[in-house]
Amino acid sequence: MRWIWLGLTFLALCLGGCSVGTAGLNPYIDTADGYQFLYPNGWVQIQANPGADILFHDLIDPSETVSLVISPVKSGKTLAELGSPLELGERLMNTALVQAAVDQKPVLVSAESHQDAKQLYYTLEYVVNTSTGSRHNLAAIATSRGKLYTLNASVPESRWPKLVTTLHQVVNSFQVY
Repeated sequence: MRWIWLGLTFLALCLGGCSVGTAGLNPYIDTADGYQFLYPNGWVQIQANPGADILFHDLIDPSETVSLVISPVKSGKTLAELGSPLELGERLMNTALVQAAVDQKPVLVSAESHQDAKQLYYTLEYVVNTSTGSRHNLAAIATSRGKLYTLNASVPESRWPKLVTTLHQVVNSFQVY
């Protein structure tokens, strides 16, 4: 009986170690504004830039960031009514990012949509070249209660290969309600 118990315990530990989850991520929940997401361990909340609702950055490399911006939506339009993922991505490239002092037009790498039980989300991947170097970005966009929510994860291009999986987990964890 003891050997069976030890065997089952060992098996549970082995299978638990094989699971892919959100290890290394912490939850952030804002019930007042109606959103939540996961952010990496070792990242801390700092004073948000004007226009951002929340901003986290890595303690070691503060250029690695996750931020969330909330904007009003005209006439309470849904995300689909604002345009396709590609259209919204192009609009973002032509407006908001131009204001960020980029050296050349940002490159939209991908634009996708996915739907959960209640909400439509767009996920954008883009690269921005600035005077301080290239940055790789992932963004999740959703609408709720007459507001447009944009979660953006951004890292220097040199760090992208190491952080790509983590940043996808961050962006894919984003929920509005």
